Amino acid sequence: MDIHRLHSGPAEAVIAATGAELQSLRLGGRDLLWGAGALWPRHAPLLFPIVGRLKGDLLRHGGETFPLPRHGFARDRDFALLEGTATTCTVELRDDEASRAAYPFPFVLRVAYTLNATSLRMDLSLRNPGAAPLPASLGLHPAFRWPLAPGLPKAAHRLVFETEEPGPLQRLTAGGLLDPTPHPSPIQGRELPLCEALFAEDALIFLEPRSRGLRFEAEGGPALTLRWDGFPHLGLWAKPDPGPAFLCIEPWEGHADPEGWDGDFADKPGSFLLPPGATRRWSLTLTTDS
Repeated sequence: MDIHRLHSGPAEAVIAATGAELQSLRLGGRDLLWGAGALWPRHAPLLFPIVGRLKGDLLRHGGETFPLPRHGFARDRDFALLEGTATTCTVELRDDEASRAAYPFPFVLRVAYTLNATSLRMDLSLRNPGAAPLPASLGLHPAFRWPLAPGLPKAAHRLVFETEEPGPLQRLTAGGLLDPTPHPSPIQGRELPLCEALFAEDALIFLEPRSRGLRFEAEGGPALTLRWDGFPHLGLWAKPDPGPAFLCIEPWEGHADPEGWDGDFADKPGSFLLPPGATRRWSLTLTTDS
């Protein structure tokens, strides 16, 4: 599998051609990204052209149906390298016969990574080269080590949002669709104390978070700051486990089909329509200060 290795002083990042996936990240002398494994075999998949699950795993458009699995296909497709240096790389995925069998639209998806000594920035763009509006969703799914450093208890960690987050939040049904019932938020002002019990019923989904950034930190330990742009939704997810594990902090534009909804994909709640010839952009920056 082709990989792209970035270096900036002590900072290192590895990006795979498959899925344009960030596979490792070392900032501040620490490995921050989950290493994949039996618990969950991915690191930081890119979610496109959907986030979450469609009803029956079928995309409905223009009276036809197309099989499309949860989170789409981009995470399993090879991206072409457009440009690479010691500290940057830009990769691209275009539609082809295989993609159109699941998602019948032309598209150009680019992902660019930029590394410096204390941060990694990810810039994404989606262009519609077609003659009709392009319906889509896009999301990020990075999994960070939890605990952030060996020997720290999980319960010493918290998320600190940039502003107060009164909620509510949404949950998923047993079938992976969006439960429309709102739930009280466990965030206390700006802070969310972390524990495995939070994720006993799967992900925490915030459809209208006020924040566009947060800090993942451990009392007396390291911290990681995330800032994003262009993503209106946020998911938090972990698999409860007594051993070393991970926390996913996921900016999204899009989400699973709401339970009971089965309309045309172009009208899907949470997705967007990109006009012909238009380009849409998003970004995520990860910074460590300790």
